[in-house]
Amino acid sequence: MGTTGRPKKPTNIAVLHGDRKDRINTSEPKPSALVVEPPSWLGEQAIEVWNHLAPDLKAKGVLTAWDCEAFAAWCDAVVRRRHASKRLQVEGEVIELPVFNKNGEQAGFRIGKNPWTLVLNEADAQVQKYAARFGLTPSDRAGLSIGEASRDADDDLLTG
Repeated sequence: MGTTGRPKKPTNIAVLHGDRKDRINTSEPKPSALVVEPPSWLGEQAIEVWNHLAPDLKAKGVLTAWDCEAFAAWCDAVVRRRHASKRLQVEGEVIELPVFNKNGEQAGFRIGKNPWTLVLNEADAQVQKYAARFGLTPSDRAGLSIGEASRDADDDLLTG
């Protein structure tokens, strides 16, 4: 049975927020500096999504070797969402669906929701779920802090 309530804050964020010491896991396992690479099952388009964001997430300490499967699932969901969205643009949200009689013969058509809507909604839910875990939305990012030591030197050049 899973836990209920809000997800637990990452330990480094709990420390920064000054949470009570008895609520901070001081023996949390920390990933080694292993290679962060996409899993072999990831499709070509999903690897493009991976290559777009993974280097920056790794540099900021958000993506580690332990997170590769979860991040790959996010990349895969992004591709499925894009594909479903394109299909809906072409076919429309409401389509004619065949109706069959009791003998299995087509008896006509009915108007119904395009099945790609289901694919889009499921992929969208996965994208949102995993995006939150990696701080990929503005509201989720607002709750994260990587500290001064992890800042990108280019940020200072751009902001003065």
